[in-house]
Amino acid sequence: MPLEAPTVTASVSRILERVAALNERYRHHAASTVLRHALTDRQVGQIALVSSFGAESVVLLHMLAMIDRKVPVIFIDTQILFAETLQYQRDLANRLELEDMRVIRTDPAQLASRDPYGALHLSDTDACCALRKTEPLERALQGFDAWITGRKRFQGDTRATLDFFETEEDRRIKVNPLAHWDKSDVRDYMINNRLPRHPLVAKGYPSIGCAPCTSPIRPGEDERAGRWRGSDKIECGIHIVDGRVVRHGE
Repeated sequence: MPLEAPTVTASVSRILERVAALNERYRHHAASTVLRHALTDRQVGQIALVSSFGAESVVLLHMLAMIDRKVPVIFIDTQILFAETLQYQRDLANRLELEDMRVIRTDPAQLASRDPYGALHLSDTDACCALRKTEPLERALQGFDAWITGRKRFQGDTRATLDFFETEEDRRIKVNPLAHWDKSDVRDYMINNRLPRHPLVAKGYPSIGCAPCTSPIRPGEDERAGRWRGSDKIECGIHIVDGRVVRHGE
C-alpha cells in the first residue's frame, strides 16, 4: 500500500490544522479503519510505526501486518532491555512477516562518551532515556511526517481525552489507532487472534521497559508501578504533545 506525500494547501498548511481535519474525518471510525486510512491519507504523509514490543504491542503490530507489512516498524534497542524482549521482538517480526523492520540503537560514540560504564541510569534516569531512547528515535523518525503509537485513553488520566491524531510540536503527526480501546478490547483481540504474549507478563511484568528500571508489580499495584520504582519518573519522555513532555508511556 503506497504512502503519499501530505497535501499542503492554504487551509491545511499547518500540522495543527491537518490534525483537526483528520480527527473530524475519522472521529467515529474503528481502530483498524483509522490505521488503514492513516497509511494512505495524503494529510498524514510518510508514516512509520514505533513499537516497544512490550506487553500489549502485539495488537497494533498484528493489525498493521494484516493491512500492509511493508510499512516501516521502528524498534529502539536501548541495549539494556530484557533478553526476553529482544527475543520476543525477533519472534514477532518473523511471525508477522514484517518487511521493513528497523532496529535502532544509540550511536556508539555517544554511548562511549556519555555512558561508558553503562551506569548512567543509576545517577540520572532522564539522561539515560534521552541517550538510549529519545535521541535515537528522533534520528530514526527523520524523513517521516507521522508515526503510529499504541497509546490508549485507559492508560492514565493524562490520556483520558487522547484523539486518534495529535501534533508533535507542530512538526509531525502522531497517530493513536487504539486510543478508544479499553483493557478488555486488548485482551479480546489477543485471544481472538491467538497472539503470543510477552513472556515477562506471566512473571508479573504488565508494563515492560529497560531491565535495570523495571520490576514486577505486587498485588493491588498499578500496572506501571514497576517502572522506575522508588522515583517520581513514570515515562521515558518520547511523547511530546504541544511542546511539552507527557509523562506516561506505553
